[in-house]
Amino acid sequence: MSTPRDYIPALGHDFLTPLYDPLVRFTMRDTAFKRRLVAQANVTGAHRLLDVGCGTGTLLALVGSEMPNARAVGIDGDLQILAIAQHKTRRPHGPTLVQAFSFALPFATGCFDRVFSTLMLHHLTRDEKLATLREIVRVLRPDGELHVADWGPPHNYLMRILSLPLRFGHHSGRVQDNLAGAVPSLFRQAGLEDVRDHARLPTLFGTLVLCSGRRPGHDHRDA
Repeated sequence: MSTPRDYIPALGHDFLTPLYDPLVRFTMRDTAFKRRLVAQANVTGAHRLLDVGCGTGTLLALVGSEMPNARAVGIDGDLQILAIAQHKTRRPHGPTLVQAFSFALPFATGCFDRVFSTLMLHHLTRDEKLATLREIVRVLRPDGELHVADWGPPHNYLMRILSLPLRFGHHSGRVQDNLAGAVPSLFRQAGLEDVRDHARLPTLFGTLVLCSGRRPGHDHRDA
């Protein structure tokens, strides 16, 4: 498992973190795909939400602007990026931000209706991905849903070319599950049902996949 020593910041290095928002905004139109992910999840003001690997808080800010009374929590392992998120989401009844790792969520079992993750899973090893997904299943309520936006298999030749830096970059071993299309299988191994892709979006770095899974309404582990 990752520790604070080998934690990978959003852009690979701490000194690049201030560039994260402008870079993602320019190359991926992140507000658009995150708004689409929230719409996909059919979020209501009655839902309790968790953003795993919340980064600079863009998704949490979107939820807050559309549903000011939403009960939202964001976690990230990076204190520097959480400071940016704190500034971006500051408002009355704003989200709670917590420094934590995705594979050891500091929350009670079954306390969230929706969990989100954007551009985070590909930073994790295979074991960490599975541990994270199992933790997400644990904190979801029965019939609660996980909604993810992350890299997936290139859906055309251009996306295959554009994804080469991901495929052969410094941390390429961690993203291979995504590029090979293994994430849905990991969802199912972790205990999620109704796993499906909702969209494949072209970006300057390859194909971004929006997908979801649901915690079963009755989990034998809770019996």
